[in-house]
Amino acid sequence: MTIPPAVRSAALRLGTRGSALAQAQAQVVAAALRAATRRPVELVTISTAGDRSGRQISELGGTGVFVAGVRDALLAGEVDLAVHSYKDLPTAPAPGLVIAAVPTRADGRDAVVSRHGRLGELPAGSRVGTGAARRIALLKSMRRPVEVVPIRGNVTTRIDAVDGGRIDAVVVALAGLQRLGAESRAAEILDPREFTPAPAQGALAVECRADDEPVIAALADLDDPVARATVTAERALLRVLEAGCTAPVGAVAGVDGDRLQLLGMVAAADGTAVLRRHHDGPLSRSDEVGEQLAAVLLAAGATDLLGSSA
Repeated sequence: MTIPPAVRSAALRLGTRGSALAQAQAQVVAAALRAATRRPVELVTISTAGDRSGRQISELGGTGVFVAGVRDALLAGEVDLAVHSYKDLPTAPAPGLVIAAVPTRADGRDAVVSRHGRLGELPAGSRVGTGAARRIALLKSMRRPVEVVPIRGNVTTRIDAVDGGRIDAVVVALAGLQRLGAESRAAEILDPREFTPAPAQGALAVECRADDEPVIAALADLDDPVARATVTAERALLRVLEAGCTAPVGAVAGVDGDRLQLLGMVAAADGTAVLRRHHDGPLSRSDEVGEQLAAVLLAAGATDLLGSSA
């Protein structure tokens, strides 16, 4: 792609949240952009409602609390593009914006950071922290003699809670540990067939204004078709279930040649029931694969389980 000199000299303003993880993610995107476009990239830190409040995400309205402020800045022209943890985005498209790139995806599995080893090794009465409804439901479904306690804060804050003895273990995204250089803190990496990750976990979404053709063109080299296809399938399932990113829903897709395999999970909030189903289809029709698996889950009783989580 040939970029005119006047455009090449202008810095791209990349909007991001202020947490250590968000900044690390933005730095990865910024480095790739600099390499692809030869343009300078400057990070613009934006505070969101989710960052400013210590309340549980469900109490703040759930879906979108970590992205609305960043998107507002993008629409207002304060930044040229933005990077999000894809799992934080609402499933409905944002008017005037487009996800122009889904970079190569990190490991989507969940991990346990613990003072006592793996989940199965925790002493009876141990306190396991998480703020996600999906993780709460899956932890309770394991029927282990532990107490699941709500916890807020970024990955570093959650690890500090373990190190400080306020809790005995915490479940976090492995991708977050990797991006922070803290993968060695994982005492256990959870099997996604049993502890199904959130839809789009481990993926980033790079968003810009839909009418900004130069930025859209600049981001084309960052887009990974396989990452986009897996995320599309997982989020199509979430969309058809009409469940937000805070619902006890999991999905993880894999690719084998030109086929896409998708595992979907819906749980009761208290962990008393967990519904899992598989589906596969053409990689080129990933959206349909997700929609079809959602229909299978709904036919098997997913609506009742989601109702128990309302």
